[in-house]
Amino acid sequence: MTDKIFDNNQVTMAGRVVSDFEFSHEVFGEGFYNITIQVDRLSNSYDMIPLMVSDRLIDVNADLKGKMISVNGQFRSYNRHDDNKNKLVLSVFVREIEILEEGAEVMNPNSIYLDGFVCKPTVYRKTPLGREIADILLAVNRPYGKSDYIPCICWGRNARFAESFEVGSRLCIWGRIQSREYQKKISEDQVEKRVAFEVSVSKMEYGNVTSTDEKVNAPA
Repeated sequence: MTDKIFDNNQVTMAGRVVSDFEFSHEVFGEGFYNITIQVDRLSNSYDMIPLMVSDRLIDVNADLKGKMISVNGQFRSYNRHDDNKNKLVLSVFVREIEILEEGAEVMNPNSIYLDGFVCKPTVYRKTPLGREIADILLAVNRPYGKSDYIPCICWGRNARFAESFEVGSRLCIWGRIQSREYQKKISEDQVEKRVAFEVSVSKMEYGNVTSTDEKVNAPA
């Protein structure tokens, strides 16, 4: 049962470490630490992805900044209480980690598979330039009655497909984890820069129908 649940949330990622280990919490003597990696995109930009790593997997006192690592794990969420408000915090919970040799090639440095349930109405919209976008919040079960709530974003054909999804329906998603900076208005004269994390969807399976982003099928 546990192995089956773990199969519904799979992340494989490789990137360069850009932060020190920062203590997060401890469970039954096992310490968990936050660290951030820079994951390159094909477009010559990159994503800054937060990881949560156990001190039983790696020496958290070591200085890994600048080194390439690969990880396998799950994309998880938890609620953090700030100023009487709940904030959804996302990070990759690492189950396996490896330090890579400099120059090592990684075929797919950022991939995720999720099998979950649509837990709120899909938000479909168009950009001022006419590009179609849909936002999905996916609930992915894990052991002991817990769930992770993962925001996902899709484009074009996938966005049109997602517009009709019903809350409670099962949905499988393939894609990558991305970071996105945005401006949060704090007051009339104060704006704060923040970072959001979400799954950029390349392929979806809803019912017996599969949809793929146009970019994947576009001719070379």
